[in-house]
Amino acid sequence: MSGVRHHLGLLLLAQAVLGAAATLSERQHYRTLLLTKTQNNTACDTGFQDVLSHGSTSPVTSYKKLQGWSSDQNKWNEKLYPFWEEGDPRWKDCWKGGRVTANLDSDSPALVGSNVTFVVTLQFPKCQTEDNDGNIVYRRNCTRDPPASMDQQVYVYNWTEWTDNCGWENCTSNHSHNVFPDGRPFPHHPGWRRRNFVYVFHTSGQYYQTTGRSSTKFSVNTANITLGKHGMAVSIYRRGHSGFVPIARAKAIYSVTDKIPVFVSMFQKHDRNISDSIFIKDSPITFDVKIHDPSYYLNNSAISYKWNFGDGSGLFVASGSSTSHTYTLQGNFTMNLTVQAIIPVPCKPVTPTAPPPTSAVMTEPSSDSDSSPTVESVEDNPDGGCHIYRNGYYGSSIAVVEGILEVNIIQMTSIQMTESQAENSLVDFVVTCQGSLPTDVCTVVSDPTCQVSKSMVCDPIVVTDECLLTIRRAFEEPGTYCINITLGDDTSQALASALISVNGGASSGTTEGVFIFLGLLAVFATIGAFVLYKRYKQYKPIERSAEQTEKQEGFTAYFSTFKAIFFPKSTERNPLLKTKPGIV
Repeated sequence: MSGVRHHLGLLLLAQAVLGAAATLSERQHYRTLLLTKTQNNTACDTGFQDVLSHGSTSPVTSYKKLQGWSSDQNKWNEKLYPFWEEGDPRWKDCWKGGRVTANLDSDSPALVGSNVTFVVTLQFPKCQTEDNDGNIVYRRNCTRDPPASMDQQVYVYNWTEWTDNCGWENCTSNHSHNVFPDGRPFPHHPGWRRRNFVYVFHTSGQYYQTTGRSSTKFSVNTANITLGKHGMAVSIYRRGHSGFVPIARAKAIYSVTDKIPVFVSMFQKHDRNISDSIFIKDSPITFDVKIHDPSYYLNNSAISYKWNFGDGSGLFVASGSSTSHTYTLQGNFTMNLTVQAIIPVPCKPVTPTAPPPTSAVMTEPSSDSDSSPTVESVEDNPDGGCHIYRNGYYGSSIAVVEGILEVNIIQMTSIQMTESQAENSLVDFVVTCQGSLPTDVCTVVSDPTCQVSKSMVCDPIVVTDECLLTIRRAFEEPGTYCINITLGDDTSQALASALISVNGGASSGTTEGVFIFLGLLAVFATIGAFVLYKRYKQYKPIERSAEQTEKQEGFTAYFSTFKAIFFPKSTERNPLLKTKPGIV
């Protein structure tokens, strides 16, 4: 009896083991079928995020809605808009004649609440361009071996012919050629035939799609975009016979900030290098503020500028974007600027609870330093509107040195030349300066208007004690010239100008002829004076007739004119003391 029970137990145990094995096999088979079905469903239900994220996922799972944008969880029509991974061999044949590249640029940084604008530009292969109808053609006379006769236009893609043959709704048998990847129809406007590219942009978990030509531009309002840096991606498709073909992708980084983007340019009259932040004391520096606001978001705002030049002169508040300041001491200083904008905005609805006088909307820095916290506030205007405050900050280190402040030409002297040197006229310029000692000098000779330069000579100089030097210049031709003399050192330079008239050098024969003529003229003048003296030396009575008086006055006037011509009085010949150019 016990043996029978033993065999019965073994049979029951074997049945249980076999049943468990069968159940496990069925479960594995079911899981395999479920996984296969899931993979098939995934392949059929491709989303915008799968196509546009390029395999990367954003750490942020929720975003504020951007106006005009859609969630990237929508389905993507991969049959009409195929998706290719990088390295796919089909990229080589997506465009005739080579690869197309795309450049994506933006005008960021953008102040939150303003618009940030993106521009996409397609770069076609060599010798290809877009014509006025939106077709891609070969440029004439671009290559040695043109693809066809130069007498007729050769097309890379003649999309006008395609669309003319099929019209707006009959380009494919299923009437789906003029739709976006999410199934929405293209905007139908008079120029739709010229828009043969589809641009799909992706950022912040959302996408924006549009048609365009070889370049397109669009703007996004940043009111619902979080502060910081973000990525913008774009995928570009071209029109095909039965669908659209991917041709290029591009990415760009843009930033949204709650600080007004500010830049300050500095200019000083005698500064030699405006980019080294080294300036000269006792000479005014012009500070010009540039606010980066390409969307004109701050056009209706009240903007003020608070300056601290770091030299103990205190704070200076101005309403204009340009100011000047003079540093009277040498040394290193830190200039700080705070720009504040009061921006009018619509008032928010009143909540049931009594709000405080100032309600905080978002916390951001508000002191002179970027790292200190601030509060962006919405306040009531006396006129019944509301406004918010935005600040911008700029700082720069400034070095102040003595520099060359002023240059003066105190004397110009013509140099006597020998007969061998008579072809050129030499002039010495005695120059002084104030401030630091110069290390180089440049002389520019120009026309009398000081506009057209004729020659320029620069030389290093060594001045050890006093800024007083003589500069000698040669002039090949006579005439009137504008002379610019510039003295400079490593950080500064100063200029002095003068007009000068130069007489040409004369040959020895000409010089001898001039002296002979002057000698003979002096002899005749002496004889004439002696004759007049003898004639009028005799005694004459006091009473004279009117006729004699008139004749005597005529001789006297003649003699005075003769004397003025041949014996002129001494006159000042320093050209710096005359309104007309000096003759040296």
